[in-house]
Amino acid sequence: MTTVIAAIIMQDDKVLIAQRAEGQKLAGKWEFPGGKIEEGETPEECLKREIKEELNLDIEVGEFFGENVYPYEAGPIRLVAYKARLLGGQCRLRVHSRVAWVKLHDLADYDFAPADIPFVDKLRGMC
Repeated sequence: MTTVIAAIIMQDDKVLIAQRAEGQKLAGKWEFPGGKIEEGETPEECLKREIKEELNLDIEVGEFFGENVYPYEAGPIRLVAYKARLLGGQCRLRVHSRVAWVKLHDLADYDFAPADIPFVDKLRGMC
C-alpha cells in the first residue's frame, strides 16, 4: 500500500487546496497538497519536501490531523494528513493547474479526490 502525506495548510480562516493538472492521475480533482513518503523519511520531512517541490512553498508541519485508506482502482492508498503553517515562498505550480485559499464552509463546492473527502468533512465540521 502506498502512503501519501497531505498538508492541511491553514491561514486565517482558510485552507489551501490544489487542483490536479491535466495528464496527472485524478486530473481536475481537488486535493490537499502533499505526496508519497520516501523510504527513511518522516511524514514531516515528506511534507516539507513535497510542498517545496510541488508548490515552491515553505511550511512548518504541525499536529497530526487524520488518516484514512482509500481503495483506488490502481491500488489502495493510505492518506495521512498533518496541519501545517505557511512560512513563505512564491507559489509555483508543477503538478497542479490551480491552487485556492478556501473558507472551510465552502469546501463542499469543490470536487475532491475520494481519499481527501474525509478530511473535507472533518474540516467542515470545524466551522
